[in-house]
Amino acid sequence: MIRQFELVEQVKSYDPAADEDAINGAYVFAMKAHGSQKRASGDSYFSHPLEVAGILTGYKLDSASIVTALLHDTIEDTPATLDDINRLFGDEVARLVDGVTKLTRIELQSDHTKQAENFRKLLLAMSADIRVLLVKLADRLHNMRTLTFVKNGESRRRIAMETMEIYAPLAERIGMQELKNELEDLAFAELNPEARSSIITRLQFLRDQGGDLVASILDQLGETLAEAGVKAVIFGREKSAYSIWQKMQRNNIAFEQLSDIMAFRVIVNSKEECYRTLGVVHSAYSVVPGRFKDYISTPKPNGYRSIHTGVFGPERQRIEIQVRTHEMHEVADHGVAAHWTYKQDAGSTEGPEYRWLRELLDILEHAAGPEDFLEHTKLEMYQDQVFCFTPRGDLINLPQGATAVDFAYAVHSEIGDTCVGAKINGRMMPLRTKLQNGDQVEIITSKAQTPAPTWERFVVTGKARARIRRFVNLKAREQYVKLGRAILERAFRDEGHEFADDTVAGVLKAFHMSTADDLYANVGAGHRTGQDVVEAAFPGTRSRRIFEKVVPLARVRQKRNKEKGDRDSVPIKGLIAGMAVHFAGCCHPLPGDRIVGIVTTGKGLTIHTIDCEVLENYADMPERWVDLSWEVDGWTADFHVGRVNLTVINEPGSLGNLATVIGQNEGNISNLKITQRSSEFFDLLIDIEVRDVKHLTDIIAALRATPVISSVDRARG
Repeated sequence: MIRQFELVEQVKSYDPAADEDAINGAYVFAMKAHGSQKRASGDSYFSHPLEVAGILTGYKLDSASIVTALLHDTIEDTPATLDDINRLFGDEVARLVDGVTKLTRIELQSDHTKQAENFRKLLLAMSADIRVLLVKLADRLHNMRTLTFVKNGESRRRIAMETMEIYAPLAERIGMQELKNELEDLAFAELNPEARSSIITRLQFLRDQGGDLVASILDQLGETLAEAGVKAVIFGREKSAYSIWQKMQRNNIAFEQLSDIMAFRVIVNSKEECYRTLGVVHSAYSVVPGRFKDYISTPKPNGYRSIHTGVFGPERQRIEIQVRTHEMHEVADHGVAAHWTYKQDAGSTEGPEYRWLRELLDILEHAAGPEDFLEHTKLEMYQDQVFCFTPRGDLINLPQGATAVDFAYAVHSEIGDTCVGAKINGRMMPLRTKLQNGDQVEIITSKAQTPAPTWERFVVTGKARARIRRFVNLKAREQYVKLGRAILERAFRDEGHEFADDTVAGVLKAFHMSTADDLYANVGAGHRTGQDVVEAAFPGTRSRRIFEKVVPLARVRQKRNKEKGDRDSVPIKGLIAGMAVHFAGCCHPLPGDRIVGIVTTGKGLTIHTIDCEVLENYADMPERWVDLSWEVDGWTADFHVGRVNLTVINEPGSLGNLATVIGQNEGNISNLKITQRSSEFFDLLIDIEVRDVKHLTDIIAALRATPVISSVDRARG
């Protein structure tokens, strides 16, 4: 364990003006506060904040950060209070400690929501001062280094997963590659020890077999550069076990097929020498196609700058070479901590390198809840980047697989909400088109446009998904409010009472609602019935529940030359006598599908296909499920609605061909909607009257064989 004077000497070695008294005071305060507390390893608890402070001295952080590291657990784990910290160490340290400390955990529904809520608090704190994140990352790094001492296997796995999903991506976002690699490797050791052990064993074998080869490559590369007059420091660095495993999984290849386990780094004195070095390397060795990346002219969002190229180098080995300056190399490993300043703008989160942080705050503003926020945040942090340009030449970085809609939201939320089309490299393209590196994108907007629910299927950024989902939820709420009010008006009328807003306002407390609209939405969504509200408003009223024996079946069309038989029931086994029956509009069940019924108070029985996604909402309500099956025997072939999604080439006669094929196969189009259109194709949603699943399948097969139809599938949502 590092001693007090050693810690002070380390800080003063890089910051002679450091506040020595504050560091000494924090050391003593934390040691006394933690007292005899022990960690899972059996060590004194005080060893943990001391090690965290030691990690931060390696990044040459200011004395306020070191003091914060020493004190970061005192509020949660000792009798010390934030007022004590403020009184003894000042506002700045108190603010940082308050941001880092694990705030009192709110009792939420699950561990996952606790994780989401804590991460939300961390994000809010670090948005004001990035040092909060630096201390938190050092805290997590030491906890991961001592993870093996945690006895509960489930706890170890949860901590490792949280590290992999949240803290390692955050470290990468601020450019701290060295810290990120160690976090990932420690988490990998817990989550997949067998895979890590196998990779390390193979790496050791390669070291034993190819040690001379690496030295030979370094010597020849050095000679090549020296002959061209390039002064450089050259060294080889092995990829981490986790990054190797990740590449094997991503490309579905074996360890033996990897060709860039070792990256050779060339460190020169200036940016001009970087490009000169690149010219020398490309002149001397054959280039591997598709392996060149220039992160100097177009840096990564976290500030990373370097030139990457793949060549068939010395000994005819396929190698990766990274060229950068000494400053770029420092930033590549230490990120924001590499250019830390002690006097001005400490902890500032202004500047383009923190755009990602502002994006996360925007997601936080529009997310429906903690879990929703965590989901969108992971989307925002995880994926590799593509770089696109606005018509004015502004650079927009997006995750791999991002679409024109993601681009629109990245430019501005209002542009995303109102986008109707996109010109990519001067050509009109569908909004769902995936963008490539270097694309120039022009977004076309319309004030009449609003976010489409279907956009959520193809966007990949958390910001876009959060905005779309928020708009959809608001629209759904508006519909629920209107429906709920109509239900209540009818319920009051049926019971002989006059409906009035004042009456509803008087029962809000009984339902724990703050506004009448909240109650209307609750009723409209089916969480409360109209009779519940009437009973609350007029206690003692005898409620009458009216179940109408109405079966809103799809319009039935009889096949010509077949006699219509007398039928008084729905051709389904297992129905509850006297209960209203509805076919679900989300999955459109057909004879031949496996089906199930869901009972809804005040609505009756809704029939779904067994694979309908909506059924997930009722997974924990088995009492509402009714086992059903089609009663095919003796049932004349009536027609039911089947729904399909089609993409049709936009050319004269396409819709005519489509209708002809459906008619020739004895189907009838009952509804048609164009969901997406462009200069090249139309996306259609079509309701077709068919006898059963086999009939619909035959029609789909005939449509797929039609040249003007690009794709066709049965709609499931």
